[in-house]
Amino acid sequence: MAGLAGGNSSAQRLIQYVVIRGDLHKALSWPLGAVITQACHAATAAIHLYYSDQSTVDYLRELDSMHKVVLEAADETSLTNLAETLKAAGVDHKLWIEQPENIPTCLALKPYPKELVQKHFKKFKLLK
Repeated sequence: MAGLAGGNSSAQRLIQYVVIRGDLHKALSWPLGAVITQACHAATAAIHLYYSDQSTVDYLRELDSMHKVVLEAADETSLTNLAETLKAAGVDHKLWIEQPENIPTCLALKPYPKELVQKHFKKFKLLK
């Protein structure tokens, strides 16, 4: 996946967006730890997939000041629709599919300058 051009990302604030299904904990009664684990899996996988990307390199270089925003998608449909929108826009991300259940649970972007990707997340609220 080619992804959006990041320009001189070291001069811009890099952010990693993580979007998790809120219904996992609220409606499906997943334990909070299991839900947090989904976010960890997706964020780690996105970093791994785009490890050589310059924005990821710059993000990891500032290890003690990494910036993440964790948002909530209402349900599976909302999450998979976001994944399709990001794919169509060329935004590099990882949709985490939990196994063996084979259900999408979380999505994480590679690190991006906030101004390049923020528009895709306007309808999502912070996870509570």
